[in-house]
Amino acid sequence: MKALYDVPAPAKLNLFLHVTGRRADGMHLLQSAFMLIDWADTLHFELRAGGAISREDIGAALPADDLVLRAARALQAAAGTGHGAHITIDKRVPAQAGMGGGSSDAASCLLALNRLWQLNLPVQTLARIGLQLGADVPFFLFGRNAWAEGVGEKLAPLALPPARFAVVKPDVGLATAQIFNDPKLKRDTPTAIISGFAANPYGFGTNDLQAVAQGLCPAVGDALEWLASQGLQGRMTGSGSAVFAQMPVQPSGGPAGKPLKAAPEGWQVRECSNLVAHPLAGWAPSDD
Repeated sequence: MKALYDVPAPAKLNLFLHVTGRRADGMHLLQSAFMLIDWADTLHFELRAGGAISREDIGAALPADDLVLRAARALQAAAGTGHGAHITIDKRVPAQAGMGGGSSDAASCLLALNRLWQLNLPVQTLARIGLQLGADVPFFLFGRNAWAEGVGEKLAPLALPPARFAVVKPDVGLATAQIFNDPKLKRDTPTAIISGFAANPYGFGTNDLQAVAQGLCPAVGDALEWLASQGLQGRMTGSGSAVFAQMPVQPSGGPAGKPLKAAPEGWQVRECSNLVAHPLAGWAPSDD
């Protein structure tokens, strides 16, 4: 029987995102709360001999050299293994949305191949590899919702109450570099503390990137207005074009209020629940 795995790669929402400064190397210092949601890609891994790594797309088409391939090659090089893999990606999380889809795919790739290739590398080692691929990759390896600082690599676990969210991705994306290179970006938000966030986790702070993003991509504002038209207070997640809003619930835990209106053509809209933990939490051993 061939060795293989099917694994999920869930998206995230930034409940807030503050830019608190900038390092000498130009990297921005951030504070954020990362929350996992049940909007996910699915990745299939099959062991290949001879070290070859290949990829097949059965959802949205990906760039020729995407983060998954780069993650596989980085792990292969770090471990010095001769194993290869064929990777099939069912892409559902939209790109350039600020939902971490590519980073989540890369993290699930590292976790799955670490098992498939029987490397048994600790999650801390995988996180060091992942950080070279993207600032959000260590979060998806962390395994749970997190308070993030630094460039996104300093993580502390967060306990969040169960909630439902309307997540809206307009028919255009937004590149991270466009926002962070904009001279109008606010880069001096005072440092927050977790206790202040914990008192109101779904209403705390702002996304400092949102004002610049709306200037670069008017569809962000359109999506926020669409949420507002339904009585929902939205904000942007991450550095992409997707926005989200907490949805009301009844005391029994069921949905309250009217169903969401039909969205403009080309938009992706989902009602999502938050996750307590990443589905692959514990797939790699810990140094702790």
